[in-house]
Amino acid sequence: MAATGGDYIWIRIPAGAQTVLLDCRPTCLRLGIALAFSAPGVIGIVAGIQGYCAIRGGGRGRRREPEEGLNLPGAAKQELTMSKKQKTNSKQSRPTSVVTGAAGFLGSNLVDLLLSRGHKVIGIDNFVTGSVDNIAHLGGHPHFKFIQQDVTEFIFLDVPVDYVWHFASPASPIDYLELPIQTLKVGSLGTHKALGLAKIKKARFLLASTSEIYGDPLVHPQTEDYWGNVNPVGPRGCYDEAKRFAEALTMAYRKEHGVETRIVRIFNTYGPRMRLHDGRVVPAFLSQALKNQPLTVFGDGKQTRSFCFVSDLIEGIYRLMMGSYGLPMNIGNPTEMTVLEFARQIIRATGSRSRIVFKPLPQDDPKQRRPDITLARTRLKWRPWIQLDAGLAKTIEYFRARV
Repeated sequence: MAATGGDYIWIRIPAGAQTVLLDCRPTCLRLGIALAFSAPGVIGIVAGIQGYCAIRGGGRGRRREPEEGLNLPGAAKQELTMSKKQKTNSKQSRPTSVVTGAAGFLGSNLVDLLLSRGHKVIGIDNFVTGSVDNIAHLGGHPHFKFIQQDVTEFIFLDVPVDYVWHFASPASPIDYLELPIQTLKVGSLGTHKALGLAKIKKARFLLASTSEIYGDPLVHPQTEDYWGNVNPVGPRGCYDEAKRFAEALTMAYRKEHGVETRIVRIFNTYGPRMRLHDGRVVPAFLSQALKNQPLTVFGDGKQTRSFCFVSDLIEGIYRLMMGSYGLPMNIGNPTEMTVLEFARQIIRATGSRSRIVFKPLPQDDPKQRRPDITLARTRLKWRPWIQLDAGLAKTIEYFRARV
């Protein structure tokens, strides 16, 4: 029986089970999930709203098995037990991937690729910078489950896991300047929890690192053996050092615990599902151009960037995870252009009436950024395929509908 109240439903599972509160707001219903509450606090996320629901993750305190969290009748317990056996048996034919940051720009695109290649995917995100819109199309997908959780907390999963893809982190200057402590925590504690999951599940682990670990590079183009030129106490230090620590922790787990690890250093990437106002150059220029507003170029615009379309990047990351190379690897587009050239190309591609204005260069903003992808070419047989014109056309179509 159930009693409604606003956006919530009080529901009692049959045969004397305790009453729980289901959060049935549209956001949750679009994902096919509900948040289950029971005094004194959150029990967890319930996958599916009908029938006997298995607890996924949880809130504060120790994570509970479904049999502990709910006083389920015998039939329900038997059903849950059978479900666990079925998951174990299905592992042989369909690998299970856990993706942290699954509702983000890159994470959601990775989830789509994994599902298309036969994976079961468990996505984790706390929506600090991710968006439910990026995964709403997966609501009801038989091989996708979602957990709303901060990855700096203990990650409890009662199913076998084959791959852990750690993408959770603020990644744009606006985000990590506003959230410096959270950025450092997800790079340290979040990476520790994700590595711990990989260790206990004997899963392969991939860290989504960044070209920012090179800082304002003195070597050009940047090769993986370059140690970088980073200001640890500057405004970008929280992100740069969080990722550098995450790489060191990943290598420590590889050496100390024998965890199979991969590290990808991601260079500038663009494409659908970028946030309109996240501060990076592609969405910044596109949002201004589509509104016929002046395009803001910092400095004299002679600093260089290279831009990789998101589908190319995700393909390279997938090949890295499935390959045997365990040291850091650059994935990005080596075609380099100045920021001023890029601004002019955006104006042409959008047909905008915008003009270009110049503002002072932010502190520690890198002057050059271009990956050496020799390792990716030789070890993964990977290179970017999507040309900038084609990638921008897809990205502009996505942004035009949202401006």
